[in-house]
Amino acid sequence: MTPLYEDNHIIIVDKRAGEIVQGDKTGDTPLSETIKQYLKEKYNKPGNVFCGVVHRIDRPVAGVVVFAKTSKALTRLNDMLRKGEIHKTYWALVEGHPEKEEDTLTDMLVSDGRINKTFVARQGATDAKKSILKYKTIARGDRYTLLEINLLTGRKHQIRAQLSNIGHPIKGDLKYGARRNNPDGGISLLARHIEFVHPVSKEPISVDAPIPAEFAKFLSD
Repeated sequence: MTPLYEDNHIIIVDKRAGEIVQGDKTGDTPLSETIKQYLKEKYNKPGNVFCGVVHRIDRPVAGVVVFAKTSKALTRLNDMLRKGEIHKTYWALVEGHPEKEEDTLTDMLVSDGRINKTFVARQGATDAKKSILKYKTIARGDRYTLLEINLLTGRKHQIRAQLSNIGHPIKGDLKYGARRNNPDGGISLLARHIEFVHPVSKEPISVDAPIPAEFAKFLSD
């Protein structure tokens, strides 16, 4: 966990692949608790420290995540998230080369909580949700393509499911059809950029995650 931005109301960190944002059935220490400990030690705070989860990214995904340090900020950020006022950009290294340099993907997705996986729904599925993303190509290699992705909706595993559905799963994402795993157990999906208007000061906030070596190498080839 590396802090990328911090003020009195919010903290934005660079999450490592493998970390969980919020506690789950694994019992592993979530990022929210790591941040609480960080704040407690940094500011010598007695008792409980507030750290509100604004949004989550999947465990095998790295990149920017926003947390609230005050309940006022959490309430306002949650409202902004619902209204689509928090804009996130992802980078994904996918297998193969998509036919189109850029495209908008629109699918009806359904999630199966029993196996923690999302599928493109069959026609007529009653619990499916409309899911839209836009992608454009940043770079191409021999076997992989680096894409920039903007989500127009925020469904569970949306990027992973939609890219897999067009035949280009994310590198390392065995769950969604990748040929082999990544050495660190993560997948080659990065929450690269986030921007929004500060919920209290109303100043524009724009934060980028550092580019991991795998992506940097790809860009330099």
